[in-house]
Amino acid sequence: MGNIYDVIIIGAGQAGIAMSYQLKQKGINNCLMIDAQKRIGDSWRFRYKSLVLFTPKSYSALPGLEMKGDSNSYPTKDEMADYLEGYVAYFNLPNKMDTVVTSIEKRNNYFSVFTSEEKYQSKKVIVASGAFQKPYVPHVIKNEGNVVSHMHSSLYTEPKDLNNGTSLVVGGGNSGAQIAVELSKDREVILAISHKLKFLPLEIFRKSIFYWLEKLQLLYAGTDTIRGRLFQKRNDPIFGKELKQAIESRKVKIRPRVTEVDGKRVTFSGGSSLEVSQIIWATGFVPLYEIIRIDGAIDKKGNPIHNRGISPINGLYYIGLPWQHSRGSALICGVGRDAVFLADKLF
Repeated sequence: MGNIYDVIIIGAGQAGIAMSYQLKQKGINNCLMIDAQKRIGDSWRFRYKSLVLFTPKSYSALPGLEMKGDSNSYPTKDEMADYLEGYVAYFNLPNKMDTVVTSIEKRNNYFSVFTSEEKYQSKKVIVASGAFQKPYVPHVIKNEGNVVSHMHSSLYTEPKDLNNGTSLVVGGGNSGAQIAVELSKDREVILAISHKLKFLPLEIFRKSIFYWLEKLQLLYAGTDTIRGRLFQKRNDPIFGKELKQAIESRKVKIRPRVTEVDGKRVTFSGGSSLEVSQIIWATGFVPLYEIIRIDGAIDKKGNPIHNRGISPINGLYYIGLPWQHSRGSALICGVGRDAVFLADKLF
């Protein structure tokens, strides 16, 4: 039957790395992370150049190894990438990079993980590919062949790569906010949102907002708690004051949800419209779990069936999902907690 791993982890981002570390702490060494990227940290490395995390370094590290530098400063995307690469090297966590997983199957109590190169077998599989897999663009484009220049935020790098003229950023999350502010420095920017924006400061009384969220027992409040359920119902806030200031100074103008894009003309809910030179879709991602070819693992909408990352399929687990257990589950500071929980359930 060849080499059979105890655990194969699909994905070597922060979720997979946190899981690999916890398994090693338990003495489970016959594990392997498999990832399509060429280097550990590339999922951060290839984000837009100006990206800075809204969690300070003290809330951007995985268990066992602090980030270098001032713990109150905010890491850049390259610092984050290098930290993850250094973390894997420091703890010698086994990984196979530049390898695309094409399908996961289960037969006779063993999992077969098929990749672009070869087949691997394991007793257990942890899917750590996260929720940020397939860029989502709403179905509002009337004539794709004639549409204005547009791209998803995952492909955006810096303003000089865009057309001159009015830019429309679609989406009211933190990525859309950062991109809109950056673009507003040298052009007219419209930000289209589907819900009212809520802002939170990065710091209160010289302490990170995440310190206060933790103190108020919100950051790690589980979905099985009243606090967690209430927190889950709210749209994510925009962290920091830059976008609020840009809106107040009219450098960024707000429009409602986009209902149609026809050439350069964009129509918004309510019927108003305008012409733009560029559209950035900061509209998030949709999960892509088509590689899991096991009956009963995925629901009709394509989402994994699980309870705190534990699948009804024996030996199959997930980590790094938004609200897997708490608001912190999708953040670097929280994924380590979920990894501890799962490691205890695996062995």
